[in-house]
Amino acid sequence: MSDLPNLIPELFKVPAADELFSRQPASHKPRILLLYGSLRSRSFSRLVVEESVRLLEAMGAETRVFNPSGLPLPDDSDDSHPKVQELRELVNWSEGMVWCSPERHGAMTGIMKAQIDWIPLNMGAVRPTQGKTLAVMQVCGGSQSFNAVNQLRVLGRWMRMLTIPNQSSVAKAWAEFDANDRMKPSPYYDRIVDVLEELLKFTLLTRDRNDYLLDRYSERKESAEELMKRVNQRSI
Repeated sequence: MSDLPNLIPELFKVPAADELFSRQPASHKPRILLLYGSLRSRSFSRLVVEESVRLLEAMGAETRVFNPSGLPLPDDSDDSHPKVQELRELVNWSEGMVWCSPERHGAMTGIMKAQIDWIPLNMGAVRPTQGKTLAVMQVCGGSQSFNAVNQLRVLGRWMRMLTIPNQSSVAKAWAEFDANDRMKPSPYYDRIVDVLEELLKFTLLTRDRNDYLLDRYSERKESAEELMKRVNQRSI
């Protein structure tokens, strides 16, 4: 440690596998929240989410879907609005999320972005999204594109989430659903199965270990400094 003078030795920790895997696994079903980005009566992002719910529940997950209808634009209301409260309660409940947006004008929709903008990085001492898993998906009206999922990945990192490597982009989504709004067999369907399977695996792997995975040197240092300030103030 002599060649690392900037470190505070008592706050420096070496990552250890025995600490990482010492937690007792939770026995409840993984809790997954799904968001979609369109309010059309036949919204293909919603249909993908509904298909995802069936798959996730078949894999043993508990799911919730947030309906963005009635959610105000960010800053057009305060956070006491019932739809904002509903969204934030679902985020707190969840252990992982699925975000599925249409691509509109080469980007995610404003409806999708508004939902994420209403989710704060901090709620008092709670960081509602930090360390939770995320899968990103998009639907396209034409040829396959990845603009929306790429943007969603940036937002997932910004929200301090663990975005899984796999993703889904459904081209010509209008052709991928039958008259009963069920997804037809296709490589696009198979990819969604892959994404959700991966999401659940990452959720099961990390949900019991977030306290250790998210324990950071800088925050331990900040906490120690704040404690020292309080002690010094009391001694004056």
